[in-house]
Amino acid sequence: MSGTPIMAKATAVWLCDNTTMTFKQIADFCGLHELEVQGIADGDVATGVKGFDPIANKQLTQEEIDKGEADPKHKLVLLFHPGSSGEEKRRGPRYTPLSKRQDRPASIYWLVKFHPELSDGQISKLVGTTKPTIQAIRERTHWNINNIEPIDPVALGLCKQVELDAAVQKAAAKKLKEGGVMSDDERRKLVSTEQSLGGDAEPKIPSAIEGLETFTLSTDVEPDEDTSVPDKDTFFNLPDDAGDDDED
Repeated sequence: MSGTPIMAKATAVWLCDNTTMTFKQIADFCGLHELEVQGIADGDVATGVKGFDPIANKQLTQEEIDKGEADPKHKLVLLFHPGSSGEEKRRGPRYTPLSKRQDRPASIYWLVKFHPELSDGQISKLVGTTKPTIQAIRERTHWNINNIEPIDPVALGLCKQVELDAAVQKAAAKKLKEGGVMSDDERRKLVSTEQSLGGDAEPKIPSAIEGLETFTLSTDVEPDEDTSVPDKDTFFNLPDDAGDDDED
């Protein structure tokens, strides 16, 4: 049977501890890299992971292991396990570790606020949540809405930047296909992280003072009129003819 065993890494731990098979045999059977299996054997990888017995869990037979130990080129054959049926085809919300589940409302709020073009289904896949929770935050009916602050899900480790970029681009493409018009802000969001960080900063004039560079004050001063203020010596050094007029 093709495929990998359930709890593949834990199975690899058990095989390293209880058999003499090669790292490549174990790696091929568990779907791991040969160096990763070597790291497991050396104690550098999967530290603290408890071994998962493939014989007791009906994934291997002792006879199959004996064949593998006798022939380094023998490839182990996985037994059919009902629990692994359809494992690769399973779809649904992303699994979120318990330690990060309390951060999901903040990430949902961030996505709803800064990427309103994303559908509930896309947000659900990105951060591993349910559509009722997303809807409650959209409509601000969530029980803790007053205490939720929007935080980037990438910064929280709930999804990767490439996943978020792909979801935004897909949503934008769907909107254009349906005849929607993208705003300038939405177009800027389509720029990849690498492009936005590597691009030259474009100098912009703050909106509060935009236009002041061409603004001139309107006054009653004629263009050729001398508006300079005379210094103090000018007042005391009057022309001689001014005194003569006073005597007449």
